[in-house]
Amino acid sequence: MHLTQRHARPLRQRLNGNASRRRNRRGAAAVEFAVCLPILVLLVFGSIEASCMIFLKQTLSVAAYEATRVAIRDGRANADGERSARQILEGRSVNGFDIRFPNGEALDADRGAEVVVEVSAPSAANSPLIGQFVADRVLTARVVMIKQ
Repeated sequence: MHLTQRHARPLRQRLNGNASRRRNRRGAAAVEFAVCLPILVLLVFGSIEASCMIFLKQTLSVAAYEATRVAIRDGRANADGERSARQILEGRSVNGFDIRFPNGEALDADRGAEVVVEVSAPSAANSPLIGQFVADRVLTARVVMIKQ
């Protein structure tokens, strides 16, 4: 007999030992998966929700900028700026938005006066995933320009 044959376990013992190790490893993998899955799901949906809120905030900023840019031109009124902002907000499917000119009518403002536009929208109405589970916040973008 060779030295390796004397110390080698019988074939049946080796196969049973490997199968036992494989079963134990499969069980450990199932437990690891069960622990990691909720964390991964939370990360994925959290990332999607954060991206949607960033998109909403950027849309509000763009709409406020465009409304102000239109309203500061000579001979233009708040309605012209509001129309411009509304097109952007509706084009990007923003729900429940509000457009305000807190300083009054831009048409009546003197040259060099500030024209302010605030555009707001609720986060819950514009959330694709968890808007019903998280407290509603109103996101607002404010732009100030000088009348030309």
